[in-house]
Order: sequence, then C-alpha cells, then structure tokens
Amino acid sequence: MDLNEAISFIRPIENFPKPGILFQDITPALANPAAFEALVSGFASLTRNVDYVVGIEARGFIFAAAVASKNSLGFIPIRKSGKLPFATHSRSYGLEYGVDELHIHIDALLPGAKVLLIDDVLATGGTLVAGIELIKALKAEVTDIAVLLEINALAGRAKISADYPDIKIHSLARV
Repeated sequence: MDLNEAISFIRPIENFPKPGILFQDITPALANPAAFEALVSGFASLTRNVDYVVGIEARGFIFAAAVASKNSLGFIPIRKSGKLPFATHSRSYGLEYGVDELHIHIDALLPGAKVLLIDDVLATGGTLVAGIELIKALKAEVTDIAVLLEINALAGRAKISADYPDIKIHSLARV
C-alpha cells in the first residue's frame, strides 16, 4: 500500500472532543496492517541522522515506538502528568481545546543526542513546542519533527518555525 492510500484511512469526526472541533481519527489506519506499515515507513525514512525517536503521548507513541524498532534506535516517551515513575522535567502547553502538561524523565536523553520528535497531528503547535522544550531541558537536540497530519489553518508550523527555525518539520499529510 502506498502512503496516500494509507492516509485515506483517516476519518474526520465532527464535534469531538467538544463542539467545533474536527478530530482526525487515525484508528482505522492503525487497524489495517498495510496502512500502518506504510505510515511507519513514511516516518522511518527520517531517522538517518538521529540517535533516538521521541514520541508524544498517546498517539505519537504508536508511531515513534514502531519507527525506533524498525531502525534499531532508542524510543523515549514524553507522557502526560502522573504517568512516569521517576523524576521528570515538565512543560504546560495550550491545545486547540484546552491546556495540558507533558513530562520526560530527567535522564531520558544524553546531552548532545540527536532526536526525531514524532506526534500524530500538528495543529496549533503547542504540544510539539512543549516536547522541544523538554528535550532541550536535557541538553539534547531536536533535528526533525514528524507528524502524520498537519492542520494548515491552525498555523502550528509557523509557530514552531518562528521559535525553532533550524528544526525540520515533516508532515505525511496536510488538511
């Protein structure tokens, strides 16, 4: 299956998780083995010069862990509050529909490590900026960001690029 066919499995859900939000449901693409493999392969090509793949909870985990395994790289989770058992760095961030907080273990990455940061959707950019800040707190470097889907109208790419112009941003699809 090619990447475009795999992306066609994503279904929009109106008014989820609250009225006015058009949620992009990736679960049909995950349930189809050929679609999932095509998506993972799309991300995997971006790992040439990195030491780790970092995934943001929860759907970023799915892709980041698979990509790390496929390319024999370490996988590092960035999790929501209260989910990691050891000491963490944390960052609050705004969502399209609220506020949340992300955490990373204080010893998750070595200083100077090169990182591919993966999440499922780039909307306003808040989640990914929080992820970048957590990785920077460990003195590691985000070289690339990869997302399955970018929502152009919410201008997250511009927000990230304004603050972090050296980070390359890759989207498998845009809406």
